[in-house]
Amino acid sequence: MTQVNVLEAKNELSRLIRLLETKQEDNIIIARNGIPVVQMVLYPYSEQKTKIGTAKGKFTCPDDIHLYDDEVISTFGGEL
Repeated sequence: MTQVNVLEAKNELSRLIRLLETKQEDNIIIARNGIPVVQMVLYPYSEQKTKIGTAKGKFTCPDDIHLYDDEVISTFGGEL
């Protein structure tokens, strides 16, 4: 744990963030007049990936899904 005053935190913010990112520090305390005011910690960010097939098994498709295909085609004037 590192404690810095507000002015030092302002001037050295990039360095303090780097200390957290590289895990050289778990948290950094920012103090005003020697009294701790803020605790700075690394945000627990995890990259979110798009997963293909996440809905698999969540719903079922009815057997007669194509029952109205011709009606839909004629309604929208297109081809299937």
